Amino acid sequence: MRFLITNDDGILAHGIECLVEAAEPLGEVFVVAPDREQSATSHSLTLHHPLRPVRRAERRWQIDGTPTDCVMLAVEALMDERPDFVLSGVNHGQNMGEDVLYSGTVAAAMEGLALGIPSIAFSFAGGDLRADLTHLKEQVSVLTPLIKHLTSLPTFPANTLLNVNLPPVPADGVKGARLTRLGSRVYSGSLKPMRDPWDRDIFWIGGGSITWTGEPDSDFRAIQEGYISITPLHLDLTNYSMLESSGNWWREL
Repeated sequence: MRFLITNDDGILAHGIECLVEAAEPLGEVFVVAPDREQSATSHSLTLHHPLRPVRRAERRWQIDGTPTDCVMLAVEALMDERPDFVLSGVNHGQNMGEDVLYSGTVAAAMEGLALGIPSIAFSFAGGDLRADLTHLKEQVSVLTPLIKHLTSLPTFPANTLLNVNLPPVPADGVKGARLTRLGSRVYSGSLKPMRDPWDRDIFWIGGGSITWTGEPDSDFRAIQEGYISITPLHLDLTNYSMLESSGNWWREL
């Protein structure tokens, strides 16, 4: 198999090295990733300046752009042949619930899907990266059989990417994997008011506390219980139940 690997934490991130190491026994690996951290860039494209690919090694490129840029350039310009799968991650932190709307990791997999390539996003649901780094490195032993299983499914789900979150536990503490749905999370205290050196108001977005809610088969519940969460996602955001009930609220003008 031929894998395109990217991420949103940058080409020097520990997570992408783990994913590369996990995928290499299964096929040819081609890496195209941002030259710096691009977390929370979602599905943005770079439109206002040209992109400059820099070749770091054989089948290794860094791009001065977003994760979505990386997938587009890899597939349409840098790779001689299309990949069989796009693998994105391993993200340094969870991507569950509404996080998938902001995540550059998930967006890179979404771009692969938009280009007609089966795609999987991987995230490690740890908190403090330094404290969890050992556990993250251990995930290679979990990721290789997981990738092998997911990429050898008789029929990979059509028009769907898989959003995988790994629990922040040692590899031998992972209890298994569950097919899950997105939970819902609410951040509190994530907007920090400050003053700049000229005594003007500024605000820093980040941090805060998280409150999770959701069904028993939600992604966050699987993680809390030590399981890998695998959530199928698709590009179609249409609310079909609303279309079916349109006679109750809609009339043609």
